[in-house]
Amino acid sequence: MNTTTNKFTQPVVIGGLVMGALSALPLINAGNACCCLWVISGGVVAAYLLQQNQPEPITTGDGALAGLLAGLLGAVVYIVISTPVTILIGPLERRLVQRFIEMAGSSAPDTTMFAPGPIGLVLGLIFSFIFMVMLGAIFSTLGGVLGAAIFRKKPAQPTIIDLPPQP
Repeated sequence: MNTTTNKFTQPVVIGGLVMGALSALPLINAGNACCCLWVISGGVVAAYLLQQNQPEPITTGDGALAGLLAGLLGAVVYIVISTPVTILIGPLERRLVQRFIEMAGSSAPDTTMFAPGPIGLVLGLIFSFIFMVMLGAIFSTLGGVLGAAIFRKKPAQPTIIDLPPQP
């Protein structure tokens, strides 16, 4: 494993965990409705950690790469966390829809399509994963660029040594 891979590993993993976990948790995931907040945050976190792990300033390209990789890993984290959450909450959602249909009476349109069965849940999870990969690739990369611009260290100034005057 070379040093380039090593310097990206920790920032990408932590950035991906931030993006994936916050995007998958119920209620908290509403933050993504605000300009993909958690997806962008994953890239920003990755760029921040990348800069903190090295003494020289990171480039915009390094920030973008860290954000991209964090976004792709974040999509995997998202699907791993959201799958059990969806399976647990799915029956509750179906009961809520069924109760709503019963309360609406016979004049309500057919809304059984809003209560998906197992095939609908699987297709929904597949669609969600593909959507998160696309969002992560775009917005987490932008977050990495933003993080590189915000957290970039200033280049080290050369030190001038005062020499005594020569006679």
